[in-house]
Amino acid sequence: MNKNAIITLLAVIVIPLTGYFIVKYYSKDAVHMPRRYFYDEVISKEKEGKTTNDTVWHQVKNISFTNQLGQKVSLNDARGKVIVLDFFFTRCPSICPGLARNMKKLQDAFGKNPEIVQFISVSVDPEYDSVAQLRKFADKFNANHDSWWFVTGDKQEIYDFAFKEIKASIADTKVDTAFIHTENFFLLDSNRVVRGWYNGFDTAALATLVRDIPTLMLEKDRKSPSIFREFIPILPVIFAGIGIVIFITIFLNRRREKN
Repeated sequence: MNKNAIITLLAVIVIPLTGYFIVKYYSKDAVHMPRRYFYDEVISKEKEGKTTNDTVWHQVKNISFTNQLGQKVSLNDARGKVIVLDFFFTRCPSICPGLARNMKKLQDAFGKNPEIVQFISVSVDPEYDSVAQLRKFADKFNANHDSWWFVTGDKQEIYDFAFKEIKASIADTKVDTAFIHTENFFLLDSNRVVRGWYNGFDTAALATLVRDIPTLMLEKDRKSPSIFREFIPILPVIFAGIGIVIFITIFLNRRREKN
């Protein structure tokens, strides 16, 4: 085998393998997903002598509300969407108007993609916050009523939802359990797992939230993995096959040239 043939052989072996390892290296953790919070349990499984732990993440229970249009809505109505949620009350003289202005900026940022995210502002003063009051407050901030709900409901259910499901008092240890007043926006993925909370007045936190919302839409359900993911284990074989094809093609072309 002459020098050129050896170089060609090495090239068709090294190039595909190099390509494989480059793809593997840069695709690993290329997209950093927001972490999950609050698990219900950890299930240990043993298979073929190996023990694996499967974390069951807390999935926020469905809850029904009445929105600013007088419509009955629930978290189930936002199925398939990421949810950004906060707590407010319409006669709030301090943080609520500022939070609403920043929520409006978030809504405008995703105005062309309403199918991605549902914004929900939950009243913690449902006795006062009637449908009319909610509508007045929503119109004050020019909210799109379809993708941003201002909702009211049963007070006990709302407070149980805030503390037992969203875990608002863990996210904000200073929150008053008798009257929820927090600056946080809460992010839930499409499976209603809490993926973070963000200070609604912190510019850096809001920028992170803007990044995390579409990032979560890239996340694939583990039960329905991407078809491309299934090819990862056999990528070395695929690249080796490409190398062989290249080698045979070059070899045949050289034989034709000699003939």
